[in-house]
Amino acid sequence: MELQNQLKALAEKVVKLKGQIDTEESTKHAFVLPFINLLGYDTFNPTEVVPEFTADIGLKKGEKVDYAIFQNGEPIIIIECKNWKEKLVAHNSQLFRYFHTTKTRFALLTNGIEYQFYTDLEDSNKMDEKPFLEFDITQLKENTINEIAKFQKSQFNVDEIVDNASSLKYTKEIKKLIAEELQAPSYDFVRLFASRIYIGRLTEKVMGEFTDLVSKAFTQTISEKVNDRLNAALDKESEKQQEEHKEPEKTSKVNTTEEELEGYRIVVAILRRKLPTHRIVHRDTQSYFGILLDDNNRKPLCRLHLNGGNKYLGVIDELKEETRHLIESVDDIYKFEEDLLKTVSFYEK
Repeated sequence: MELQNQLKALAEKVVKLKGQIDTEESTKHAFVLPFINLLGYDTFNPTEVVPEFTADIGLKKGEKVDYAIFQNGEPIIIIECKNWKEKLVAHNSQLFRYFHTTKTRFALLTNGIEYQFYTDLEDSNKMDEKPFLEFDITQLKENTINEIAKFQKSQFNVDEIVDNASSLKYTKEIKKLIAEELQAPSYDFVRLFASRIYIGRLTEKVMGEFTDLVSKAFTQTISEKVNDRLNAALDKESEKQQEEHKEPEKTSKVNTTEEELEGYRIVVAILRRKLPTHRIVHRDTQSYFGILLDDNNRKPLCRLHLNGGNKYLGVIDELKEETRHLIESVDDIYKFEEDLLKTVSFYEK
């Protein structure tokens, strides 16, 4: 996240200042050196970031590359800078000549806005003609930031970057080809689909029709995929909002105590003389602990009031009226055996 914020700040600086930058030297100081800094390399340490790095090449003496980043006394990245107004053309770059004379595996060509990272995937110790990582610092995507992070001093690992470079390079090329085919489908691309669908000879007229069909089909497919993802995201957001606005379920304030359960077991022991135990059911409430016949609120057998200062047994009469009797403990329930059995008879006539 820190690197992302630093890159964003640098991108904003680039957009704000580029109109005032006229030379290659000012491009280096305003845009390129801050980029090297945010990778964790000390641009004020001449043993870590070497400006005007020289490596003699054959008969050419004294040619310089703008910067070389060193680690453990060896260059790990060589950097060539251009004015931000210039296009990057690697073919005429000194990087090609310098790459094989140093032990570095990475070269960077930049104008402070566009960055191109190279390595030697195709021929060992010879810089590839195409970069494996390429980006505009003002239009960074999250996956690109993840790749930039691998060049940070704290994470730098030559083998890991090289292993991943091949995937990056060829994925980039494939995406480029796909974009070109979507823009203007080639003959071979159209034929790939037409030959699998059309029964008959692929004449020039048929291929012309299929060119339009393939183009439309891909456009519609991409549009549908985008809409599906948008709808899925909207549905997820809607569910999230509904969940956030849902009233929280009220936490039950009923707390059934062991004493109440003990009282219930005593009542069951008394009433089982007239009732099977499965018909004697308890329901706890905030006000009292109720014992019912057949789990029916209209058939109360008795009520226990045990959670206040005094304890009471509530006996139910024929009119379903409750009479409370003070008890010292749940064992006193046995004293009201006849009353409890009488209540049963009201329902079992």
